[in-house]
Amino acid sequence: MNLQPRSTTTVANAAQGTAVAVLAAISICHMLNDVIQSLIMAIYPMLKEGLALDFSQIGLITFTFQFTASVLQPLVGYVTDRYPTPYSLVLGMSSSLMGVLLIAFATSYTAVLAAAALIGMGSSVFHPESSRVARLASGGRHGMAQSVFQVGGNFGTALGPCSRPSLCFLMASAALPGSPSRRCSPSCSWRESAPGTARRSS
Repeated sequence: MNLQPRSTTTVANAAQGTAVAVLAAISICHMLNDVIQSLIMAIYPMLKEGLALDFSQIGLITFTFQFTASVLQPLVGYVTDRYPTPYSLVLGMSSSLMGVLLIAFATSYTAVLAAAALIGMGSSVFHPESSRVARLASGGRHGMAQSVFQVGGNFGTALGPCSRPSLCFLMASAALPGSPSRRCSPSCSWRESAPGTARRSS
């Protein structure tokens, strides 16, 4: 039986389509990851007011997030280069999701720090492996692939603070009594002070 090889054009088009789909998917995931990251800084006024935090405590939240999000990345990158684990992308996003849920239900400063650490660890796991996947899907066009990947992240960073009011409303509807987000109105203004703290005079 005479088997005809598939045409080069057909194979190239199929590979290109797969690469575009993968790049689009990884860019969207990068956007979602960076939306979550930028939301932390966007809700600083809420946390400061609701938990009666000072600026040193706010700074420690930033330090916790940035330390886990950046310092751990080289270690994660080293491990994933030796043992490629595409499923770590799911683990990274799951860690970020748990961090968001924890900060929504947080009733203490310690819980907020733990949530920031979870979000940071999710970011440190997501970025090295997602960059590797973007390079593999580039088809040799590494600059274009990295650009598409970065656009998703940059858009997510810009979108995060803008999405704060709607997310705040959803968090306030689902949060436990006594948590900071429970006392948040749809406009993200605080209705009462945190438990154990004196009410502020208007």
